Amino acid sequence: MLDIEKIRQLVEMMVSNDLVEMTLRDGELEVKLRRPNTNPGADPSVSVRPVTPAAATAANPAPSPAAEEVEEDVDLVAIKSPMVGTFYSAPDPESSPFVQVGVQVAPGTVVCILEAMKVFSEIKAEIAGMIERILVKNGEAVEYGQPLFLVRAT
Repeated sequence: MLDIEKIRQLVEMMVSNDLVEMTLRDGELEVKLRRPNTNPGADPSVSVRPVTPAAATAANPAPSPAAEEVEEDVDLVAIKSPMVGTFYSAPDPESSPFVQVGVQVAPGTVVCILEAMKVFSEIKAEIAGMIERILVKNGEAVEYGQPLFLVRAT
């Protein structure tokens, strides 16, 4: 049984990362938390999806050099970070990366893992194509909306 403090921490994590829904399982225990979706443009078919953090939209930060590069090559599509966290290219340090430059991906292909507050989220490609560039290094901190990969759509 979860104590109230752990549930409070989960709710705080959802608020700080602007998560709409979260499901956690530990053995036979399952906890599902859901907040109202405040992003009218959100895709309702995805059950766990961070929405735009208020700080990022309010501050309106300048685009990173990687983001500017993405805009220059219209044939490439960026796979962007859906949240703030730490980028991991492989499921563990001993494993091969999920994808490498030159690898074909399809919608639903896991391309990396992002970790935020000890919660690991698989990031999946939303388009079919070939990985042209990996824009971040393993273990690097990433921001919401930051391009992670460039994919040449097929």
